[in-house]
Amino acid sequence: MSTQAPLYNNPEFDQYAEDYDAALAKGLSVSGESKDYFAEGRAKWLGQCLQRLRVEPDTILDFGCGTGSATPYLLKLTGAKKLVGVEVSLQSIKVAERIHGAPNVQFKLSSEYQPNGEIALAFCNGVFHHIPLSERPGAVKYVFDSLRPGGFFALWENNPWNPGTRYVMSRIPFDKDAITLSFLETKRLLRSAGFGIERTDFLFIFPRSLSVLRPFEGLVRGLPVGAQYQVLARKPPG
Repeated sequence: MSTQAPLYNNPEFDQYAEDYDAALAKGLSVSGESKDYFAEGRAKWLGQCLQRLRVEPDTILDFGCGTGSATPYLLKLTGAKKLVGVEVSLQSIKVAERIHGAPNVQFKLSSEYQPNGEIALAFCNGVFHHIPLSERPGAVKYVFDSLRPGGFFALWENNPWNPGTRYVMSRIPFDKDAITLSFLETKRLLRSAGFGIERTDFLFIFPRSLSVLRPFEGLVRGLPVGAQYQVLARKPPG
């Protein structure tokens, strides 16, 4: 049975495609870091998690890839050979192709990509808080059906329990009306689609002004205090 593309559509992001980085930087400026700091940090942490599981994904799906900011970092994961980025904003796709296009990279509208059960790792950052509540189960199913048996899904979201996160989002035009998900809601959503939960981690606790404390973040990754969290889930092997 074929899986339909997510029904949600967010043409709002077409108007931000060319200025997305500037809009995001306005919010992130309070942390003292750029979007690349966070993009690299997410990929590095994911890479460490996969190494502990002895997983080397060859094919990656970036669900809600936006303008492709995560692409170069995801392709540095051990074993990565090919990446497909899917997105609902056509203008964002065009920007991604211009900046990050490569022979082993494809960017497509989500309506153009048909899940085929061949992806080893799906990645998603800050997308689900933009998806209407009624359409989130369909979006998770889209990812589930894209993965091969035993494939992994790294779902990153903004932590609504962190006051700094809420403040940053209030400064970003396209995040002001977002409906955030707690890590508990995210795990329930993933389980309802058939995923098993491997682990949950919270990152980005200290801003740049307190960077001297960052080496200690590893001690509290399990506490819901970081600005973002990752829920690493797995599709049953068979």
